[in-house]
Amino acid sequence: MSKSTDNTAVFEDLPIPKAVLKMAVPTVISQLIVLIYNMADTFFLGRTGDPLMVGGVSLILPIFNISLSISGLAGIGGGALISRLLGEKRPEEARRVYSFCVYLGALTAALFSVGVACFMRPLMYALGANDANYKYASAYAFFVIVCGGVPTVLSNTLSTLIRSVGESKKAGFGITMGGVINIALDPLFMFVLLPEGMEVVGAGVATFLSNCAACVYFIAILSRMRRNGGLLRLTSPRDLPEKKSILGIFAVGVPSSIATLLFDLDYMVIDKLMSGYENIALAAIGIVLKVERLPLNVGIGICQGMMPIIAYNYSAKNYRRMADTKRFSLFLGLDCAAVSIVLYELFAGPIMRFFIDDAATAAMGTDFLRARVLATVMMFLCFFHVYLFNGFGKGGYALFLGVTRWAVFNIPMLFILNHFFGMYGIVWSQLAADTLTVILSLAVYQIYAKRELSHLDLTPPDKMV
Repeated sequence: MSKSTDNTAVFEDLPIPKAVLKMAVPTVISQLIVLIYNMADTFFLGRTGDPLMVGGVSLILPIFNISLSISGLAGIGGGALISRLLGEKRPEEARRVYSFCVYLGALTAALFSVGVACFMRPLMYALGANDANYKYASAYAFFVIVCGGVPTVLSNTLSTLIRSVGESKKAGFGITMGGVINIALDPLFMFVLLPEGMEVVGAGVATFLSNCAACVYFIAILSRMRRNGGLLRLTSPRDLPEKKSILGIFAVGVPSSIATLLFDLDYMVIDKLMSGYENIALAAIGIVLKVERLPLNVGIGICQGMMPIIAYNYSAKNYRRMADTKRFSLFLGLDCAAVSIVLYELFAGPIMRFFIDDAATAAMGTDFLRARVLATVMMFLCFFHVYLFNGFGKGGYALFLGVTRWAVFNIPMLFILNHFFGMYGIVWSQLAADTLTVILSLAVYQIYAKRELSHLDLTPPDKMV
């Protein structure tokens, strides 16, 4: 394998802080850029001062995130396995796993896009659309999901698979590039090329083109890596990985996708419940649900950067390095979450006014944001334990925590608190539910560690090396 793709130093030799940061920083940047370009649509639409446009486009966030969950099936499931196979020194099997995941991601994305196209109207109304904002929601979904589903899923799948072999910078650059292009194209299509009233279509076209550009980048970079003798190269669809490997992909990928789907279902329920109040409440929560993802995406980026190092060293039986990686990543994520809470509490008002000129919507959103951001630490800890178990290849634990978090705690809590406290109960439900999830996650990890890790040498050295 060439040096360009065999980055074993980041897995084996670099000091833990440098290794985690080398993997996490590009991932965090790309996560933030993805968030920024998602918020860019909301920002530019907010310049119109039309809550119907903002609310209609906000309804598509859960559907967009479902497409990302499809990329998680192939990307996270395959990426974690590829890192473990490299730790076991099995590059040929890792290559077959990569090919299988690319084909899997493309096929599932195509099926999802066709499904959304066929059931557009009932799906939009199920998400909370009404006669006033349906045309905006459906127009945005057509370009972003129906037309853009395959390039979106492939871009994110390829990014995760490239990260699994230590090439986090290349993976992050592609996603970042797509986001920057989206931000540049938004005002061009919304306010220059298309007539007034077509701003939502302009935002959708800009997002579609930017995801196509990112997909082309990843195809080009993988082609160059292949010419240099790199690990990641497509094999024939008939050259399947071992049955154990296919099961391993789904063992981690399915729990990851289910957790993401339930996360999106939670957002759908929020939108649906909030749509029962007033249009400005739906617009306000739509902005908040995007803005609150900034610290969440930082935490997810840290977890995604951590996971390949955990997976590689778990399989290579370098348990001390694995434990040190876990410890450093945990402290890093908690620090970032704490800082974000302080900043959002201080600047919630200006942040909301930045996204929409309507005073009533901005004022309501300020209250919503200050309440929901308090859950940031708990949300990071929830994702941290899921990614940790994914790195171990223990998808069953990850599935249990993901399903319990959303299906047992979060979604029921939305209905309960909405019933007793109205729309502000919806806002506070995240903190209440994730507090319970963290307690459960810590208990499950302690049980697993006592059963599976207690005999290992996890004692930290005098200083982290």
